[in-house]
Amino acid sequence: LLFMSCQRRAVPKPIGYFRIAIPDTAYTMTQLPRYPYSFRLSNNAYINDALVDGEKFWIDIQYPTLNATIHCSYKPINNNLRILSRDAQEFLFSHSTIASAIPEQEFANPDERVYGVYFELHGNTASPFQFILTDSTEHFFRGSVYCNTIPNQDSLAPIYDYTRHDVRIIMESMQWQ
Repeated sequence: LLFMSCQRRAVPKPIGYFRIAIPDTAYTMTQLPRYPYSFRLSNNAYINDALVDGEKFWIDIQYPTLNATIHCSYKPINNNLRILSRDAQEFLFSHSTIASAIPEQEFANPDERVYGVYFELHGNTASPFQFILTDSTEHFFRGSVYCNTIPNQDSLAPIYDYTRHDVRIIMESMQWQ
């Protein structure tokens, strides 16, 4: 009895998260013949341009090592910019029941006629970042980042940091064809 009473009591260890290794990155301009846009893309991603929902010029930027995707949609503007903007905002704010905040940041690159808004959704939302780019007359491009797992802001922080930076590169390098 005396021998057993002097031992330390076992304490269960807290649940941890897998370490996510973020690869080094280089960027190259996309080569999308016949697409009305191009941008710089990470060498850790690839473009899946199979018809998404039967829509022409929609793409998925996939990050296989991070298990993440940027879903991108494109629509030509035909006197419907207000409708396209409203639809994008409705989609964005469908996450508002879970998001604790949705700050936005305006973006402008007048040399390339690219204007837009970047949204960061705080909390455990399915899509932590979304963005809209347009030239206001011909092109409307929208992107949403998704991780292919249950959203957990803490464990996915390295992936969020990486994709946040990539979204910025896409926005800054967007060119209309």
